[in-house]
Amino acid sequence: MEQTFVDLRYETSATVRGVVTITLDRPDARNAYSEAMVDSLCAALDAAEADPAVRCVILTGAGSAFSAGGDLKKMRDQTGMFAGGSVALRRAYIDHIQRIPRRFGLFDKPIIAAINGPAIGAGLDLACMCDLRIAAAGVKLGSTFVKVGLVPGDGGAYLLARTIGFPKALELMLSGRVIKAEEGLALGLVNRVVAAEELLSAALELAGSIAANPPLAVQLTKRAAYRAWDDGLTVALEQAASYQGMVQRTDDHQEAVAAFLERREPVFRGT
Repeated sequence: MEQTFVDLRYETSATVRGVVTITLDRPDARNAYSEAMVDSLCAALDAAEADPAVRCVILTGAGSAFSAGGDLKKMRDQTGMFAGGSVALRRAYIDHIQRIPRRFGLFDKPIIAAINGPAIGAGLDLACMCDLRIAAAGVKLGSTFVKVGLVPGDGGAYLLARTIGFPKALELMLSGRVIKAEEGLALGLVNRVVAAEELLSAALELAGSIAANPPLAVQLTKRAAYRAWDDGLTVALEQAASYQGMVQRTDDHQEAVAAFLERREPVFRGT
């Protein structure tokens, strides 16, 4: 089922079962955030989370860019979410843009960023909120906040360091250096670089390989991985025991074992 959102498209794949593509749709603004896009992106994730048929999400951008992040014209004019003094701005960040990393942090299903064009500033942070990243060859990536006298206001300092490690993240953030996808691959910032014309098919292929697995096991594996990274070994072991106890008594686990032993393709129902 296709749903309609402002400044964003939400489309169910007709070819790969269980996959939804969310497309940032402000191409004339290089897919910079608008207030409506913030609302739509959170609502789209809500819709994907609530739909048991959705097992994996692809996030990409319309036109030539993935996302330019914050709207610099609105920053210059101090309008919209950038209006008011320092206290009002702090509140606006919490109530608007920071809703996005909070929503991504609670999203249980895997999200793949298909980086079709430049991902700059908060646009790169958005890509880092996703679980996996595939980039078109040659696209530009940059944590460029310092270049315009800003800090990563959407949690980007944490997100980039989690993705590529603290020393390299700090270097990129302090210099504001823009890199290409190929260097991003070497840094671990992206998982794969493909030709531009192959980007969406590669993302769909990866999403399909994830969606083919038992959905509850996939979701809990994702949750366990992030909890382990953030909270350390003791919490990771406790969480792993709890999650394993849950999935080991699911119908999908029994079906997976039976199909493996019977040498047939499994049929997973999410139960």
